[in-house]
Amino acid sequence: MDKSVPRGRVHGTLTPPSSKSYAQRALAVSLLAGGVTVLRKLDFCQDTLSALGCIHTLGAEVVEVDASTLSIGGSLAPRERTLHVGESGLASRLFTPIAALHNQPIRIVGRGSLLERPMQMMIEPLRQLGATVKDNHGYLPFEVCGPLRGGEAKVDGSVSSQFITGLLLALPMAPIDTTLHVERAVSTPYLDMTIDTAARFGVDIFHRDYCEFYIPGGQCYRGIDLTIEGDWSAAAMLLVAGAVAGEVRVENISALSKQADTAILDALARAGAEVIIEGDSITASQRDLHGFEFDATQCPDLFPALAALAAAAEGETTLYGTSRLTHKESNRAKTIAEEFQKIGIAVDISEENVMRIQGGRIHATEVESHNDHRIAMALAVAGLISDGEMRIHGAACVAKSYPDFFEQLESIRVK
Repeated sequence: MDKSVPRGRVHGTLTPPSSKSYAQRALAVSLLAGGVTVLRKLDFCQDTLSALGCIHTLGAEVVEVDASTLSIGGSLAPRERTLHVGESGLASRLFTPIAALHNQPIRIVGRGSLLERPMQMMIEPLRQLGATVKDNHGYLPFEVCGPLRGGEAKVDGSVSSQFITGLLLALPMAPIDTTLHVERAVSTPYLDMTIDTAARFGVDIFHRDYCEFYIPGGQCYRGIDLTIEGDWSAAAMLLVAGAVAGEVRVENISALSKQADTAILDALARAGAEVIIEGDSITASQRDLHGFEFDATQCPDLFPALAALAAAAEGETTLYGTSRLTHKESNRAKTIAEEFQKIGIAVDISEENVMRIQGGRIHATEVESHNDHRIAMALAVAGLISDGEMRIHGAACVAKSYPDFFEQLESIRVK
């Protein structure tokens, strides 16, 4: 599917989908919890649907209460021996340790770009903690068989925090205590989200500077009633749209959220946008924007939104943390450079771990999403301030996280 985004101003109020990061964590814990969990304000993007399919395969009893509410009876009793995680990186790394709690072999399979994303960091820690793993040279598919017993393990955290999240949520169910020694942990705000989710379900996880995690064994999650908060990754795109092309008020998000992408507020302020925070709503308005410096190492999903913001700013913007972009839905540093250069914005990624963007006039042309949802959305935002109509090939990929993004963006266009 292609989408055309004409130049134009935006002004209005939008509510982003619920946080898929929190939703996937909550779904995983609901599978393990005793009793019934009710999850409210869910939005069913592709990644959330992948997690939902995983918990059903692994034994959860799922009942649809209404269009955005699920009632989930926890039970780790796999219905099948193949777990399909789709293209979700989090689901693959989250549900592998959970599947390894069970004493039967379970094959983890994915599709698309996920098959090229590294999974090697999972193999040895799972073996150290008691699971049997038949690996595929560090890539999906592979097979795990438990049960995890706990103990001690070393984990490489330099590529992603997602596998650590999976271990942290699975190991409270192990029979003995666990200590994880983590080397070079990245995306630590996402680990805060994991610990927060576990605590809401009654489980304790402790850490020392994200280098050592202590997880008491033999704990029990309890079913709760939980409302999923709005997604800050989606909200970031909407706020940048307001900052570059008018004014956008985003509701059902909190500046106090543990989500990593709340950092967009700092970036907007550095660029000179006007930002107003009122309770659970935030408004970003266009002002004269200027180049800025920003370290996105701990919030790499912000890079596409930051690129759109930088393209609209006068002067040079310097972004740090490009080493975190290699193994996303696309190689995002290269993709941003390639696609933004098509629209007349110079992007330099020659320096290690640095992206430099020279703001300027945006030329409307045909661009490619590279099957990357965040790239498609960033190019759409840039299209609002182009000199014509931006045509985005492969725009359907936004369904991974924000299925109605284009419709919502169009709904606030000033006629």
